[in-house]
Order: sequence, then C-alpha cells, then structure tokens
Amino acid sequence: MINTDGNPEFLNSFLDYTATILNKSPNTVKEYNYDLNRFLKYLMYHLKLTDKKNLDEICIHGLTLENMNKVTLDDIHSYLFYLTNTFQSKPATRARKAASIRVFFKYLSQKGLIDQNPAMNLETPKLGKRIPKYLSLDDSKKLLAVADSDDDRNKERDYAILTLFLNCGIRLSELVGINIKDIDFSENKLNVIGKGNKERTIYLNKACLNALNTYLSIRPKTGIKKGSEDALFLSERLERISNRTVQYAVKQELRKAGLDTTKYSVHKLRHTAATLMYKYGNVDIRALQELLGHESISTTEIYTHVDNEQIRNAVEDNPLANL
Repeated sequence: MINTDGNPEFLNSFLDYTATILNKSPNTVKEYNYDLNRFLKYLMYHLKLTDKKNLDEICIHGLTLENMNKVTLDDIHSYLFYLTNTFQSKPATRARKAASIRVFFKYLSQKGLIDQNPAMNLETPKLGKRIPKYLSLDDSKKLLAVADSDDDRNKERDYAILTLFLNCGIRLSELVGINIKDIDFSENKLNVIGKGNKERTIYLNKACLNALNTYLSIRPKTGIKKGSEDALFLSERLERISNRTVQYAVKQELRKAGLDTTKYSVHKLRHTAATLMYKYGNVDIRALQELLGHESISTTEIYTHVDNEQIRNAVEDNPLANL
C-alpha cells in the first residue's frame, strides 16, 4: 500500500491520474509518490516555507498550488544538485527523479492547476553507458545444477523460478504476478503483465515446461490463503510468493553455487537471459525488445555491446584479414 496521508491534495490527484488514466503499475505510482514527496519537502525548505532542514521532519500537507506556481526551473536544478551534493546520487537516480518531476508538472500545467510548466525544459541527467553484469553460460548451468540437486523443501519451486528467469528474462514483478491460468501448455506460452500493465506473450521452451510441470505436480492443492488460490508460486505460508522471498531464494542458490551475491541478483538473471539469447540464439534486436518488454529499443541495445567474442570474430572473419 502507498502511504499518501501526508500529501497535499494535488499530489494525490496526480497519483490517482497516473494509476487510472495513464495506467501506470502500482510500483511506478509508488516511485512517483516517493520521488515527489521528497521533492516537495525540499521545496518547503528551499522556498523558506519551513524552518526545518531535515527532510524527514518536514510536513508537506499544507503546501498549496500557489506555492507550486512560484517554482522555477532553477529550483528544480537546485534539488538535483542537492541530491548530488548531499547524497552523492548517481546519474540514473537523478534521471528517474527528473522524470517524475517532469510528468508531475506536466499534469499540473495541462489541468490548469498552475500557470506555467517550470519543468518543460528540464533535461535528463546524462547517463554513462554501463555494460550489464550477467552470468556466463557455464555459471548459469552451474546455478541450475545446484538448484536441481538441492535437498531443500522448496527445491522444485526455486528451480522453476530460476529456469524462468534464465530462459525467459522476465522481471521479478512479472514472475510474482503469474497465475496458473496464464500458462497455456497446449501452445507452450505464458502471458505476463509488465511495466505499465502491458501484457505480453512469452514462449516457453522444453526446460521451462519441464520445470513448471514438475513444480505443479507437488504444488499444494489445499490450505492456500484466500486471494492466492490462482497464484503459480506459493510461499511456505501458502500465499502468493513475495518479491522479497524470491530475492532471498535466488540469493541462497547463488551462494550455494559459489557465485558472488554482491555482484549477482534477481535482476542480473534477467540480464543473463537477454545476453545468452543475443549471443547464442541469433535473435534479432527487435525480437529481443519485444520478448523483454522494453518500451524503447535503446534499452535493449545494451545487450549488443556485451559480446566481445562476437566483435572479435567479426574482425577475424573480415575478408581482408588474411591479406
């Protein structure tokens, strides 16, 4: 649940708008609430509307649209500098917060709640290109082998989870949200709900089908908590598995496989799946974009930079190489 009790009315109206009209996911709305809550607290301090300097102690409930009308682009830049100077926030963090501020002021302006949009010319902090961390093919096989040979009571469940992550590249939230009815065994496919509540189809290979069938054969049939009856993956408390439980389970399997848990995580398994598909599957970048559920192909393109072996082979295979 998102705590909106201390928010000014116009912020809560924006959050309702993003959830109902823009159809943003609960996680995105939660991020908007956190980002904008902190931003408005900073504005209270920056515009001298409070004597308190600790943002955690500042109440924004009394902030008015008249106050918001006085906000300038310089004020927003001041906040981004504050994040850098005080918290050493990384460019990616500042970029996300800038995006939240931009869509917030766009809403206020379009709805006529403020006269001008101070964030209209707000630029996104420049991001340096980072090569995603991922498991090698050998390490991926090792991780699956360790999970398959485990004697843990959740062996079948955790093995199926790892198999889906490494073969399909789905997000954590997508995996947790899977219902049994989302799997079509006759067509070997799975429907998941991704970012922005967008549904997409993922085709299941033999490894995924085998892992899912094995897990479903031992999945509890009775005693399941109300509201979780349809959930594919269940916790030991017989309710839909949580993000935290999946993260813990994956961390445990990584540790058993002798892999660095400070370097690898659930999200790195998504990177691994994408990298392996690009490297060994001869997959078109557009197809990979659709499979991963990326809105922009520029997000998918990071996986075209990770395979040094392909780059080396391309140079070696140049017809002029042996002259």
